[in-house]
Amino acid sequence: MQHTSLVTTITRAASAVGALALCVSIAACGSGSPDASSSGSATASANATVPKLEGVKASGTPGEKPKIEFKKGLKIENNSAAVLQEGNGEALKGGDRICAQLTQYSAKSGEEVATTWKDNVPDCSLVYNPDNGVTNIESATLEQIANTTLKGKKLNTTIGIGVNDGSGDDNTYMLIMTPVSQSKDYTKAEGEKVKDVPADLPKVTLDASGKPSIDMNGYKGSDKLVAQTLIKGDGPKIDENTYAAVVNYTGWLLNGKQFDSSWDRGQVFDAVLGNMIKGWQEGLVGQTVGSQVLLVVPPDLGYGDKDNGEIPANSTLVFVVDILAKY
Repeated sequence: MQHTSLVTTITRAASAVGALALCVSIAACGSGSPDASSSGSATASANATVPKLEGVKASGTPGEKPKIEFKKGLKIENNSAAVLQEGNGEALKGGDRICAQLTQYSAKSGEEVATTWKDNVPDCSLVYNPDNGVTNIESATLEQIANTTLKGKKLNTTIGIGVNDGSGDDNTYMLIMTPVSQSKDYTKAEGEKVKDVPADLPKVTLDASGKPSIDMNGYKGSDKLVAQTLIKGDGPKIDENTYAAVVNYTGWLLNGKQFDSSWDRGQVFDAVLGNMIKGWQEGLVGQTVGSQVLLVVPPDLGYGDKDNGEIPANSTLVFVVDILAKY
């Protein structure tokens, strides 16, 4: 299995057969009492109650792949959930990125469909937001259900979430989640400044927050992709199996005109690599979390001969990208 977001993979696969129209994100918080919800109990937020996932049991050592037991053909209520096994790690913290081991089971066959435990590649797509719990069970997302179900819990807690879109037993399944680690994302590139940057490239300066500005330095572009590391981070490497990089970035045309910036929006960007222009796909692979990268993207690896918003056709694009996390 590729090291992508399993939740995203499941969502895409289910959507292909009309099964699932839920947001992709799961998380937890450590503000509640240790016995705020007992194993198998229904869970509630301030505004809505999540129906109890019935008939499912988990056993084994917390933090290891749990043994899941349920009867084949189990009837599952959509958006149901339950804490199946209490965790024994540190309290889950709002705002942290949660890495979780995930397993999907078919309710009809009782069989395991997919798991991250096999290759020990937990899904790290979730940043927990304790204020984003379930308010309407009919329209609840996976993120909201997990926020509610894991509230007040610890690492190594195992929960189950039931999905049943009403289209038939083939599209009814359970997602079993065990958060195994948590960490804060970078807010800007951090690492060793690269000293041997070619002198003819655009010059990048940073303000106190890390936001970049650029002097094109008379640069005329390149017919090949340039991916020049400016700050070398010591985090994990982005590879061909990375689903998304979490970044802050700014983009300019060669004349120095800025056309886009996540810094100006005040919100980091989850760059799903498969959806990005080829210049980003090729330029970010091999870079490490914590790094800052200067990308010069020729037209054939950007938007080609078509206009794209403020970007004219046949434009060379210049980006400064801070890699804050990956999943």
